[in-house]
Amino acid sequence: MGIFTRFSDIVSSNINAMLDKAEDPEKLIKLMIREMEDTLIEIKSSCANTIASQKKVSRLLEETKERELFWTQKANLAVTKGRDDLARQALLEKRRFTQRVTAVDDEHMELGVIVEQYRDDIQELENKLKSAREKQRMLVQRHIRATRKKKAQQEIRRVDSADVMQKFDEMESQIERLEAEADLVNYGRKTTLEEEFEGLAADDEIERQLHDLKSSQSSKNDDTTKA
Repeated sequence: MGIFTRFSDIVSSNINAMLDKAEDPEKLIKLMIREMEDTLIEIKSSCANTIASQKKVSRLLEETKERELFWTQKANLAVTKGRDDLARQALLEKRRFTQRVTAVDDEHMELGVIVEQYRDDIQELENKLKSAREKQRMLVQRHIRATRKKKAQQEIRRVDSADVMQKFDEMESQIERLEAEADLVNYGRKTTLEEEFEGLAADDEIERQLHDLKSSQSSKNDDTTKA
């Protein structure tokens, strides 16, 4: 199991806890990304520490190999000089460092494997994080549209409800009653302009009737004079 796999189990448990609580989707997405970012930081930190340890072990390995070579050379020198006793002691020291080289080399290889695992996990998590951020953008937009659509549908249902339509009918009836009352207030009344024009027409009619009377009287007087 990789390091990232162990961390992802923790992330999944946190996310599942939020899903059980029916949290806000946007809040949930942000938490997922934050968990991944925190995990990535932790993995990179662990990887850096392991690389530092690997370098330290690498230096120790080189030093141990140098000591092994040193005692090998000393053993050869002792044999050349005919000092078998010193050669045996040198070979004992050489064997001690040879054993240590094997142990340090194993440790160095194990650290190398761990570093490679960290690097694979980092690459995998960075890819997942990039994908998650892109999905975050899309999901947030979809959530916004879904929320707006839900509110619009709720408003439509509210407007379509019997209570709302009844209120509209009542308002319409009130307005119609006010309009009727306004018409009754002005019923039978004429505007000043209309009254002025009617006055002019009435004056013309009086003048015509007066002219007719005068003409009639004049005709009667003429007839009397002739008689």
